[in-house]
Amino acid sequence: MKINQQFNQLRYARLKEIIVNHKKYTDFNTLGIYRAIVEHEKLSTEQKIDIRDLANEYFSKTFNFLQVKDPRTYFALTILGEEDELTVADEAKIWEDIRRNKEKILKAKRIKHRNFGYYSKHNCGDDACVYNGVMFKEGSRHLL
Repeated sequence: MKINQQFNQLRYARLKEIIVNHKKYTDFNTLGIYRAIVEHEKLSTEQKIDIRDLANEYFSKTFNFLQVKDPRTYFALTILGEEDELTVADEAKIWEDIRRNKEKILKAKRIKHRNFGYYSKHNCGDDACVYNGVMFKEGSRHLL
């Protein structure tokens, strides 16, 4: 069975149903569900938190690996509902924890390269750069 729709376009009840029955769907993507939680505009903050917690029950390993694969999404998911209360120091501490956990995960999995996820694509901060999103070999001068 296929979902045939983007996660960030689905309703709250349908998202919950898909997470619970994720094994039935051939096109289910765990990273996609986490990104959809962050990007979904029609869900309230409480619904997003509920979906995140439900997804973490089924995909806790994937959620922890998000620190390595997509740290921005991981950060957005961890501060969900607390965005207004965070200070600059709190944010810096969370990012430091993420950095420390990434190193632990990479060491535990014996991964010596970072040619996956966020680290494999060019990202110089310039929106007009022609290389944005292009994948380059590790150590290349294009990979910033």
